[in-house]
Amino acid sequence: MIPFGFAYCRAQTLAEAVAEYARCMALGKTALYYAGGSEIITMARAGDIRPDEVIDVKDIVECRGMERDELGLSIGAACTLNQIKEAKLFPLLGLACGRIADHTNQCRITLGGNLSGSIIYHEAALPLLLCDAEASLFGPEGERRVPFADVFQGRLRPLPGEMLVRVRAPVWALAAKHAHIKKTTNEKIDYPLVNVTALFYGEALRAAFSGVCAQPFRSERMEAILNERALCPAERARLAVAALPERAHADVEGSGEYRAFVLEHTLKKLLEDWELGSL
Repeated sequence: MIPFGFAYCRAQTLAEAVAEYARCMALGKTALYYAGGSEIITMARAGDIRPDEVIDVKDIVECRGMERDELGLSIGAACTLNQIKEAKLFPLLGLACGRIADHTNQCRITLGGNLSGSIIYHEAALPLLLCDAEASLFGPEGERRVPFADVFQGRLRPLPGEMLVRVRAPVWALAAKHAHIKKTTNEKIDYPLVNVTALFYGEALRAAFSGVCAQPFRSERMEAILNERALCPAERARLAVAALPERAHADVEGSGEYRAFVLEHTLKKLLEDWELGSL
């Protein structure tokens, strides 16, 4: 039960959703775009947020469904993690979505929710960062399409009043060789202690990480080290960890030192498998 009253709007179009958001702001009220609602409901019950209105976007056609064409795959922000996993249209993203929470929550959490929420891991972002995905957003000024990496900095950061509509992955990424390695502390279904997500573009390895630092990231510096095949896997792994963009994250799940240790051994194994051709 949510212990306070709030208004509910079920928008049918992008323009309606954005106009309702703007109306709330003009009245000095707070509004949130809503699809799966997992985090919104949890935080509202705990008293961490208190929106005056939620704007449901699940009925908006542009936010729903997946479409593949000769150029790539377009995924609506209101698609659930389970829908993406079961569609099997982008195998790496499907793996990532299938390892977030349990099946019940995968049927409720949406792609937009995972990218936008306050939980720091945002694991569905990693494949999108690696494939140079495009994000489509809609706000008071209309639609804009931008590189996903430009609007995702630790978490999705749209302009005021904007909502994520779709993401688009290029066609090469849908069949590219990939790896998804998620290490947790105790349970198979848990937040990542270390998540290493890799996608191969030609003969080059691209890698993005979650759980290691305070926010998910892709590092060109670390990728350059990982691709230096004149060095042995152990040395590349060691140097890549030394090149982390910030100190490894520490919390009740594990110290920064332990996370760095796990990351180094995970990268070493990934590189060994790559060299052996077993990926």
